[in-house]
This record gives sequence, structure tokens and C-alpha cells, in this order.
Amino acid sequence: MFHLGIDQFISNKKLRQSLQSKRISFLGHPASQTKNCNHSLEELFQLKDIKITSAFGPQHGMRGEKQDNMIESQDYFDPEFKIPVFSLYGQVRKPTPEMMDTFDVLLVDLQDLGTRIYTFLTTVCYMIEACAHYKKEIWILDRPNPAGRPIEGILLQPQWESFVGIGPIPMRHGLTIAECAKWFVDFKKLDVHLVVVPMQNYNINELPDFGWPQQDLTWINPSPNATTLSMARCYPGTVIIEGTNLSEGRGTTRPLECLGAPQINNKKWIEKIINKTPEWSKGCALRPCFFQPTFHKFNSQICAGFQIHVDFKKYNHFEFKPYRLVISALRQLKELHPDFEIYRDFPYEYETTRLAFDVINGGPFVKQWINDSHSTPQDLDLVFNQDEKIWEELTQKYKLYS
Repeated sequence: MFHLGIDQFISNKKLRQSLQSKRISFLGHPASQTKNCNHSLEELFQLKDIKITSAFGPQHGMRGEKQDNMIESQDYFDPEFKIPVFSLYGQVRKPTPEMMDTFDVLLVDLQDLGTRIYTFLTTVCYMIEACAHYKKEIWILDRPNPAGRPIEGILLQPQWESFVGIGPIPMRHGLTIAECAKWFVDFKKLDVHLVVVPMQNYNINELPDFGWPQQDLTWINPSPNATTLSMARCYPGTVIIEGTNLSEGRGTTRPLECLGAPQINNKKWIEKIINKTPEWSKGCALRPCFFQPTFHKFNSQICAGFQIHVDFKKYNHFEFKPYRLVISALRQLKELHPDFEIYRDFPYEYETTRLAFDVINGGPFVKQWINDSHSTPQDLDLVFNQDEKIWEELTQKYKLYS
């Protein structure tokens, strides 16, 4: 029977023996739930053998109330549990000494999306560094990677580290949050007491779930626009639309599954994507659609674009290449509508001097490939394949699930 890391922690009193005399903090969000849909923090407060003294929330807040992207949260005092809840996406992204002084052991129970740019991964890595510096224990209660094991993209290039790029990781990294944590400790050569509580009976490549045990685990939004399992599967590709003047579907009911803009010939767009890059268009279905965002880009305007469908038998995460697919979509859009200004120049995740699109992609390579009318899919594959192989070999020893 499948069990999450949090389920293992709650059910195994022996596992918690070393924590009985220590102050415990908790890093979580709305998707920090047990398999039975009870919030992890509430379940932890029911345990009589540990003492919770504080909590931390990542981007979008512990309660997930911040709907739009890049909206900061504030610290607050939880009236039910009588503990301070500190924001790691507000006045600070890294914990202060005063925050670190509220606990001896940090429990982390965050649902990740398997994508380097998803900021929860960076937040966990920042907390690992802080725990190493202040000599605190950190326990990772592991959760599934809904994007599965496949790897896609180049390693983040030197000097391109940011809040959406903690280190040389490809866009679609193929690891769970605990596996990433183990890699990060070695990468940074940290002296830290890291404990991993793995899942039980998690088959990350098993059909038909492909990384997400749908019969055992409901989908709960880890962030407001991570609305479905389909979104999580598309996200390693559609997230790069955040750095463009296309809508990524924010302000609709299917954010980061749809993309488009007003006045685009969406049928010809799809035809070009499939004809020019057939190997990058497998394992999913592309459907022309129209949508009218209620906020964010093109608010109240009708956009023409397409939706990526990955929730039926045609979906195969070994064939599906969302990152390459969306890169191809931008290249074909440039040819179809040469006057469309693709790249959006705006402050992005605390980066104010570098182009958002390059920050998202971990360097300028992807933009250069799109802009070069003579570059071929094989040119991009050559670079991607090389880095994907490096990452696969580098991370093999950190994998907890076959």
C-alpha cells in the first residue's frame, strides 16, 4: 500500500523517538496533506510526543491564499495553533537568525512539481543551507514527482543562479523533493543533519500513473495555479511562457495548460509545430482553443492558442517532451507572426537586470536557438541530450525509488 513520507512519520512512533525533547518547526503549504486529506500540521499537533513551536510558508503562503504570481506573504501568528508562521516569500527568502532560533528540527512537507523553476525547491535548498549554518536538523517528508523520472533541458549555466535556479539542474529534473535535497547537500558540500523519510510503495515510472499514484492520492493545488495533474505535467514547458508576451492561461480555469494571444492563427500554429518538430510533439494532444483571461496578461481579451492534453491514454511521459514542445511553439510563432514581440521585459522573481526569459531558462541558449532562423531541432537536441545524460548519471545514486 502506498504511503507518503508524512504518513510514515505519523504512524511510526519509533521514528520520532529522537525528537521528543526538541522544538519542531514545519515548512508546508495547502498540499501538505496526509493521504486521507488531513493537513499535515493539524496531524502533527495531534501527536503527544513532539512539540511544534513554529512554522514556515513558501511562495503563495502557508495557506496558499496568494492567487497571482510573485505576490508576497507576511508573517502571522496562527490563532488555532498559537505559533508564529514565517513567510519565506515576503521580506526575506532566506530565514533570519530570529526565525531559526524558534526550533531545533525542521520538518519539510512540500509538494513539488518536478521542475527546476518551481520556487519550493529553491526554498528547501535555502533552508538546508540555513540548517547547516545554525546546526539544526532538517527532515524531508518525501512526496511524489508528478512529472515522473524523465529529464529534459540543459543544466543551468554558470552565473545564472537565481530564486528559480538554485544550481546546475535541468528544467525537468526527474527527482522527488527528498532526492533533490540529497543531491544539494553533496553539491554544496554541506555539513548538515539531513533525515529523509521516504514514501512507501511509490512506483515513479509505473503506468498509467507516471509518477503520480492517482488511485491512492488526490490532487491538491500546491500553489493556486497548479490546478490539476495535467498542469504539473505540462509545467516544465509552459512555465517559460511566463517570460514572454503570450498568455500562459493565468486568469482562466486551465492555467499553464493553455497558451496564446489575440490575433494568432492557432490552427496553422499547431500544424507548424507538429510538422517542423514531430519528435517533440509526441505523447500528448494539441487542441486549438480560445480563452479570455479574467486577470493577468490580456485581461478580458480573447486569446487564440492551444491546450496541451495529457490526461488520457495518448499521454506517455517517456515520449512527452513539454519543454522542447513549448520551445518549438515559440520558434514556429516567430515564423508565423514575425511582428509578434515574444520576450517580455519585466522584473521577474527578484531579478531586475536580466531578461526574464533567460532567467527562467537558466541562460540565453534557448532564446538564441529560437532567434536563429538557421538552427535546427537537431542542434537543440545535441545540447540538451548531452546535459540530460550528465544529470542522469550524476543523480543516479540519490534515487530512492526504482
